Amino acid sequence: MDKVKLSIIIVNLNTVELTEGCIKSIYDHKLNFSFEVFVTDNGSNDGSVEMLRRYDKKYNNFHTLFNKNNTGYAKANNQGIKKSNGEYILLLNNDTIVYKNSLNNLIKFAEKTPDAGVVGSKLLNIDGTLQMSCFNFPTIKNAILEYYFGKKGLFDKFAPLGSKPSTVDSVVGAVFLITPKATEKVGILDERYWAYFEDIDYCRQCWKQGLKVYYLPESVITHYHGATFKKMANEAERWKRLIPSSKIYHGFINHYVINAILWSGQKWQKLLNFYAKK
Repeated sequence: MDKVKLSIIIVNLNTVELTEGCIKSIYDHKLNFSFEVFVTDNGSNDGSVEMLRRYDKKYNNFHTLFNKNNTGYAKANNQGIKKSNGEYILLLNNDTIVYKNSLNNLIKFAEKTPDAGVVGSKLLNIDGTLQMSCFNFPTIKNAILEYYFGKKGLFDKFAPLGSKPSTVDSVVGAVFLITPKATEKVGILDERYWAYFEDIDYCRQCWKQGLKVYYLPESVITHYHGATFKKMANEAERWKRLIPSSKIYHGFINHYVINAILWSGQKWQKLLNFYAKK
């Protein structure tokens, strides 16, 4: 099989309309390079399988992988990555809409930025407002600075202002371009994460390997925020998945230390606010 420039990896679970909208948006816009699409379905029963098979027949560069059950987000992405043949890998949430030149600009920037490990797009909400899509690493130091010393925003998602590319600790996994150097030095997603923290962990590994993470405002994509993970599990189940992922990312002891800082810091702030009003 000939090498292609970009492999787009999508995971679907019972979101047939969103996934089809995402697929259409990819093929509606001409790309300046060769590409392929892999969709891993995690056991859908809403007509997704039939829809995906139609696209598999329609496009030679469209490929499908079908799981009998929900394998989790990281593993399902890795299934597509392992089958792919692209120089660059784009993990694309199925609840996104791609616009003209959004993917062209991602590749163009990555090709001229040799230290890039991951590149994320500027994300918009469905009403056109800016969606926060970058993270600072959730360290013990940042927890203390925010919750005891009042340095706000260290634990909140944000989006850099302006039109120029910015280096950030991490971008969310909704639009997550992995460069060849990151593939070589970091590899695929860590499958210990069933869901949550797999994106920020990958970015952390990039930085450890001397690569940078970039936020690119020139690439604009709409993201129906939360739609993917709402289908992956209900709210109670998502919470159960979040805690183990946090323990893997932080380590067992640091997980509890950070949570203790967040909990006590919030209590402390409420106490200060109470006395400030008296």
